Amino acid sequence: MKFDFNSPYKSTRLPVFARNVVSTSHPLATQAGLRMMLKGGNAVDAAIAAAATLTITEPVNNGIGSDAFCILWDGHQLQGLNGSGPAPRTWTPEYFLHKYGNDKLTPPKRGFDSVTVPGAVASWVALSDRYGKLPFADLMEPAIDIAERGFLVPFVVHQKWASAVSEFESLPGFAQSFLPHGRAPEVGELFQFQAAARGLRAIADTKGQALYGGEIAQAIERFSSKHNGTMTAQDFADYRPEWTTPLAQNYRGHTLHEIPPNGQGIAALIALGILDHFDIASLPIDGVDSQHLQIEAIKLAFADVYRYVADPSSMDISPAQMLDPSYLASRAKLIKLNQAQNFGAGNPVKGGTIYLSTADENGMMVSFIQSNFIGFGSGVVEPEYGISLQNRGFGFGLQAKGLNPFNLVAPGKRPFHTIIPAFLTQKGMPVMSFGVMGGNMQPQGHLQTLVRMLDYHQNPQAACDAPRWRFNQGLDVDVESSMNPATIQALSDRGHRLNHIHNTFQDVGAGQFIWRMGDPKTMGYLAASDPRRDGQASGF
Repeated sequence: MKFDFNSPYKSTRLPVFARNVVSTSHPLATQAGLRMMLKGGNAVDAAIAAAATLTITEPVNNGIGSDAFCILWDGHQLQGLNGSGPAPRTWTPEYFLHKYGNDKLTPPKRGFDSVTVPGAVASWVALSDRYGKLPFADLMEPAIDIAERGFLVPFVVHQKWASAVSEFESLPGFAQSFLPHGRAPEVGELFQFQAAARGLRAIADTKGQALYGGEIAQAIERFSSKHNGTMTAQDFADYRPEWTTPLAQNYRGHTLHEIPPNGQGIAALIALGILDHFDIASLPIDGVDSQHLQIEAIKLAFADVYRYVADPSSMDISPAQMLDPSYLASRAKLIKLNQAQNFGAGNPVKGGTIYLSTADENGMMVSFIQSNFIGFGSGVVEPEYGISLQNRGFGFGLQAKGLNPFNLVAPGKRPFHTIIPAFLTQKGMPVMSFGVMGGNMQPQGHLQTLVRMLDYHQNPQAACDAPRWRFNQGLDVDVESSMNPATIQALSDRGHRLNHIHNTFQDVGAGQFIWRMGDPKTMGYLAASDPRRDGQASGF
């Protein structure tokens, strides 16, 4: 791929070129990953160290009690890892409806009844066991050190932290853990998290067993029982992440790979399969026609994803049916070039997140994402070990009359998931590990940045810097205020209901990208990081 390095956007960032690269949303996490590589570790070691560090430096987005997903090139083939956790054994629709009322459509958004078994730490251990070079305890060292000594809170993290106080301050363990002095830390203020250092040290010493049935799991069970939850240490002990084969969709001579359901990555594949029926490259890159077609394609994709995607054991159609070329061609025909539409699901049956990427000179590339889901997740923080727990249970439905009848809560079942790593190959060889953060923005970010790179040959940093839009529901679309005013007006004229946004780190996500330039030993990688967060790509 020959990129255009003349960026038309207001960004002071330039791509990073190196043989060993780490790209994350926080400089301290990037440094942690590079520290492992300089110690003799590989891209997997770097990714785990960076992920652990981000649980401390970005508690507004993830924690030790997060879920995680990964796609990696191991030097020979792609491997996928699904680190999303299941519902506790007590969770049934009847459990929630009896407890919260018969009109309830989902589990609570916060508190212990929103927490499924967290899978991030188990994913770190699984990756380390299969691919790591360094001892697992070494990978926890940077995060433990930062948790003990503290770090200076950056601007973006402060903004999200401060905005969360009123909603979270009364939840179990939250104020004790995240509101020192009774408030969110100020910009540049030192934040220390001694309890999380204790938790990470126990995880390091036991290679994760402390969390999966050991002392930390037992502490969480006691804390859950105290606060009207039903999660047990056995729920943790029973958990294992799942190795899986990524799904694939061809586009412009390349292949995009995503983790299969229960995640939403298939939305990006569907949208690209629809866009493949249009000559996007012939249209102005930031013009209304190109943006309109991308918006309509992602709307069609989400219509099917929200209707059919769930834990695979519950779905009545397969990903292959949803990605069938003839079906995607029929969906593409529904798009009207001059009119925004509110699409329903088709019938394909015949008859608060962090993202990071690492790559090393031996060719290993890692695309990794972990999240507490919505902001601080459940808001529940086990105080002895600093385990901030996700709220993925909120993604379940409770009644068959809901939008997606296949996503009903059940014991041991995984909920519909939003976090998705991505990977690009060409002719079976690795090209790029990448991802974009932010709820349903993630497949939309995958789509928009790939179109810019593959159709318009923008380099990854320019594609990352470019203004984005975010489809919400119906005809509602958020647009960054930096988008071309003429394009915004033309989209509005076609029927899109547009909302101009300014806090773009909240609304249109942020991404990290590592593009393989050739043989990593001689040509290395090109790395980009998003200016919407405190992201940093670095290497050597």
